[in-house]
Amino acid sequence: MDEYVNCLSQYAKFTGRTSRREYWMFILFDFIFTIVSLILGNVIGIPIALFYSVAVLVPRLAATVRRLHDIGWGGSALFFILLPVIGGFLILVLTTWDSVPGPNEYGENPKLERNEDMVDKLLNKE
Repeated sequence: MDEYVNCLSQYAKFTGRTSRREYWMFILFDFIFTIVSLILGNVIGIPIALFYSVAVLVPRLAATVRRLHDIGWGGSALFFILLPVIGGFLILVLTTWDSVPGPNEYGENPKLERNEDMVDKLLNKE
């Protein structure tokens, strides 16, 4: 859930990098909330899922662009989604690729930053 909140807190941040884990956890929770809002909307007769989808559109795009940055691709690669049939599949495949090791032109590797945070937490507990 922290990943979801983190992506929402970086609402319109199209710079930097997002790790594969953070991106897919965001997508998972986003999917769950979409399904819940669809069901709830059908029960009470209000298109809650539509409102939710509009509200989360920019964070979805921003997280995807940061994920593309993490694999070394520019955010303009998101335009592949406009290609009929293969565009969505191509973005799906790209977002599953592992991070570029070390820093790249878009910033530090978020996987390394997370590992450093975990080491700091472990050392502080002892």
